[in-house]
Amino acid sequence: MIGVVADDTTGANDIGIMFSKNQYSVKILTYNENLNPEKDVDVLIIDTDSRLDPPQVSYDKVFKATKILQKMGCSMYYNKTCSVFRGNIGKEFDAMMDALDEKFAVISLAFPKNGRKTLYGIHTVYGKLLENSEFAKDPVHPMKQSDLVAILQEQTSRKVSLVNIDAVRQGAKYLQQAIEKSGKDSNYCIVDSEDQSDLKIVAEAVRDYRVLCGSSAIAEELPNFLPPRQSESALANAKITDKNGVLVISGSLTPQTRAQTAYLSSLGTPVVVLDSRKIFADSEYKEEVKRVSKLATSILNDGKDVLVMADNSDEVVLETKGIGKKQNLDPLTVSKLVSAALADITEILVDHTGLKRLVVAGGDTSGTVCRKLGIQGNYVLREIETGLPSGLAIGRDMLIVLKSGSFGKEDFLLCAVEHLKEFSR
Repeated sequence: MIGVVADDTTGANDIGIMFSKNQYSVKILTYNENLNPEKDVDVLIIDTDSRLDPPQVSYDKVFKATKILQKMGCSMYYNKTCSVFRGNIGKEFDAMMDALDEKFAVISLAFPKNGRKTLYGIHTVYGKLLENSEFAKDPVHPMKQSDLVAILQEQTSRKVSLVNIDAVRQGAKYLQQAIEKSGKDSNYCIVDSEDQSDLKIVAEAVRDYRVLCGSSAIAEELPNFLPPRQSESALANAKITDKNGVLVISGSLTPQTRAQTAYLSSLGTPVVVLDSRKIFADSEYKEEVKRVSKLATSILNDGKDVLVMADNSDEVVLETKGIGKKQNLDPLTVSKLVSAALADITEILVDHTGLKRLVVAGGDTSGTVCRKLGIQGNYVLREIETGLPSGLAIGRDMLIVLKSGSFGKEDFLLCAVEHLKEFSR
């Protein structure tokens, strides 16, 4: 069994689909200390939802999650992080290493199909240096440099090294030797990749290592060099029918999700907008949640799809942050309040309509919505777009799509809606 610890809900699904589309059965479970999973899949992923946690909290979660996987006798462990190193990277890598008493891990952060490339240790996003990309303005973890070794070294006392693209392109055997040499005087080895063919070489070279870390992209190539699996689909015994429309929830402010919600709206999908300026006072909060829920319920009951989203106009976003600042709330807390409001609305809609098809955009929003609905995880089903799968929820009889804010083409939300409709037919 392969054991994965992922630092957010959409990231867990992202790596899950990489294995699932290679005939591996994959289950994602939400972390809790008393988790006692069944050994019924090829890949078990524990979602710690720790990217936005304080560093020590994230360390404790990953340490305990790794111990759960270790108890199950996993042969390979993967620490799945953000593909641009946002989050408590050093703490989470260290936690897995400490839990397993390991001295060395290989890290691959590149994700060429989603524009992330690493050359000579410098990370770029769609051709822009990480420090010049949209992630430089991340409200919680702004990425101010592009040197991956430097970013990670600031967060760990373990030594970080690099094996660059020149070694990768000498082939898997040469690369393996270079990584082994690096392991003699370092604990973490970051490996370059620029395209998918590079990742394939890396996967062949690292297939026997016990601990791998980084983005999900390498997991698409790993099954080529691991024993084949032929597992039964989680849909085999599932019967999902729903006369309601599909509910789309969006809490992300990334350029990708802004474009996706605008595209869905332009096609005539009804949109109900949450005024985030009304989430601070209890009475206003209740009235706003009630208003949005009532409108969306009516649309869903008519069998129409509906997009419920937090207002993402620059003016409203700025005003929302300003109100929060006056109440001594940092941007992360304000963001979590918005996610909580969207989760409350989702719960009302699901309870009132019985809907069973849900799309959520935004990593934190996805995690918050799933917890509110009592979704304890999901079986990974089929890939809709690179790194973006559908899932069969655990804890609720639902089909779900949980989308990372920065992933997906302009028409992704439309594709996700149609995908769920096709499944439920």
